Amino acid sequence: MSGWDEGAVFYSDQAQFPRGGDAAAASDTRHSALRKFKEFIRGFTGHKGDFPYRESLVHSPDRLTVAMEDLDAFDALLSDKIRKSPADYLPLFETAAAEVLVSLRSKVAGETGEMEEPVTGDVQIFLSSKENCVSMRSIGAEYMSKLVKIAGIAIAASRVKAKATYVTLMCKNCKNIRTVPCRPGLGGAIVPRSCDHVAQPGEDECPLDPWIAIPDKSKYVDLQTLKLQENPEDVPTGELPRNMLLSVDRHLVQTIVPGTRLTVMGIYSVYQASAAQKGAVGVKQPYIRVVGLEQTRETNSSGPSTFTLDEELEFKEFAQRPDAYAKICSMIAPSIYGHADVKKAMACLLFGGSKKKLPDGVRLRGDIHVLLLGDPSTAKSQFLKFVEKTAPVAVYTSGKGSSAAGLTASVIRDSSSREFYLEGGAMVLADGGVVCIDEFDKMRPEDRVAIHEAMEQQTISIAKAGITTVLNSRTSVLAAANPTSGRYDDLKTAQDNIDLQTTILSRFDLIFIVKDIRMYDQDKRIASHIIKVHASGATASKSADAAEGENWLKRYIEYCRVSCQPRLSEKAAEMLQNKYVEIRQKMRQQAYENTKTSAIPITVRQLEAIIRLSESLAKMRLTSVATQEHVEEAFRLFNVSTMDAARSGINEHLNLTPEIANEIKKAETQIKRRMGIGSHMSERRLIDELSRMGMNDSIVRRALLIMHQRDEIEYKRERHVIVRKA
Repeated sequence: MSGWDEGAVFYSDQAQFPRGGDAAAASDTRHSALRKFKEFIRGFTGHKGDFPYRESLVHSPDRLTVAMEDLDAFDALLSDKIRKSPADYLPLFETAAAEVLVSLRSKVAGETGEMEEPVTGDVQIFLSSKENCVSMRSIGAEYMSKLVKIAGIAIAASRVKAKATYVTLMCKNCKNIRTVPCRPGLGGAIVPRSCDHVAQPGEDECPLDPWIAIPDKSKYVDLQTLKLQENPEDVPTGELPRNMLLSVDRHLVQTIVPGTRLTVMGIYSVYQASAAQKGAVGVKQPYIRVVGLEQTRETNSSGPSTFTLDEELEFKEFAQRPDAYAKICSMIAPSIYGHADVKKAMACLLFGGSKKKLPDGVRLRGDIHVLLLGDPSTAKSQFLKFVEKTAPVAVYTSGKGSSAAGLTASVIRDSSSREFYLEGGAMVLADGGVVCIDEFDKMRPEDRVAIHEAMEQQTISIAKAGITTVLNSRTSVLAAANPTSGRYDDLKTAQDNIDLQTTILSRFDLIFIVKDIRMYDQDKRIASHIIKVHASGATASKSADAAEGENWLKRYIEYCRVSCQPRLSEKAAEMLQNKYVEIRQKMRQQAYENTKTSAIPITVRQLEAIIRLSESLAKMRLTSVATQEHVEEAFRLFNVSTMDAARSGINEHLNLTPEIANEIKKAETQIKRRMGIGSHMSERRLIDELSRMGMNDSIVRRALLIMHQRDEIEYKRERHVIVRKA
């Protein structure tokens, strides 16, 4: 094996070249391949007539990224050889690159004054390709030792280890030194069984297995293992996502953090999993030895998004239309009737505001969080499902089925190396996208606390099991929740209906209370809409028009997010300031009159929310400045959602006329007469009894409500039974 690739790093323990041929033919093939690789690096010309690889090598002498398409154009045979047996030809490519680099460098004066060749290190070759990725599930034995390209999300990264490329061995008996090459990737070294020292008369012969490894004299490179999981959108229904082990070395180590979406070029190889599996010598674990990595940008999963000129022109033309905003809102969840403002909020959430980084390093988030709170069967989950389909990156979870670790990140112990590593949860995997959390109110409070930091600071800090780190989670949160008693009760205050803490409510930019209002006309229209959807469902599924619209919207959102980062104009900023101060003043006055603070606070966060909404409205129109009309629309949205929620429900001090107040007092007395302290009674029965005495139902209900607020009675069994307390 020694000789031709003395300075290289990669070795194969089987010489795969001479398939039954002689050694001369093999060395000839190798030599001609080496020569061709050198020609390619030196002489390949780009579109502009320059020499891209030669220049790249001079600028960064330790690495070189080669596009497979260029190699195809230069010599199809050569690129085919690299695809078929990369483990043999890549070392040659690296040797060729190192030799070309030496010839490109000018000679330097040595210590004696004579001109000497400059000393250069190894060059690492990265391969890149525009071909389509292979599915992780379809990689099988036929791909063994061949070049493959797969895409996925990095969910874990190990610590950096030192991997020996050459192991220096010493004989125990005769102190003979020998250097043995190591197989690349996760392979080991092949150690000879006997020493080739010939024993002199009077000397002991070297025994079998005499070698001791000398770690200090061996050569090493950095090696790291990653765990790649397939993209959520590629997983078939009802299946669990598959994982693949990756091994990266030298310049690729520590370039990837968990949660990043990757496209990987690598060699499909095998390794012996552990020494514990005795007997099954033929069964080995597959892994991919990475020879090229590409991080896909945070907005798109299927590779770096490129927009054709026609698309860009179409998008710009669409943005100039006066009805662009209305058109986008009509594209959002077309199967849901009504809820125009909720649809507008969804559009704002999908487009997002502008991220800002201040001079002192503080980051301001651009993501918009929306909470939908309301009665069952008001299409909340449908909105969540639609956003999950339309957003470029999205993860859907349900409140009851997700824990704090599943949402943020969990620390897991590796079964083979026994070391701890991090695995990102939903908030990390959806970095740059949207997390949809259904049944938000059913989450355990300690789990809900875990997403506080992710919502405002856009990071997740972990300090457990000896790992202290910060992960990015630049995500928008779209949550759906039910009120405390299942349905929204207008006889209760907002505080009693919304059973979420102020800390989490203030983090949501828009809070919508979606009520199921019984109105004859509206019910009729909704019923006819739903019947139409069901009737035309079979035919609509065949038409490609709907899918086309959804896909177009996804591309448009992506384009807007990448190419436009609007800022507020001066007039808009002034208007915003005055309006915010006015709202705060009103809220203060309300709190003073009612001696009770609002369930939904209006803080500086809400001011930032209005700024983000204005920016996202400007982004929909691809304008770089958010004007006064954008601020006005943002205020209108804020008013119909969060402000409306803050004002909803009844207040303790209703402006009662003396007659009604007197009636309520009488009703209270009657209730106390009928119920002794500690006794309980059905609410329905109590109301029926009092109405037989000629009392009005609503008066009795109000009396019960006021007694409940004074803590004189309490409700049990979903408000069906009343218990008298004092």
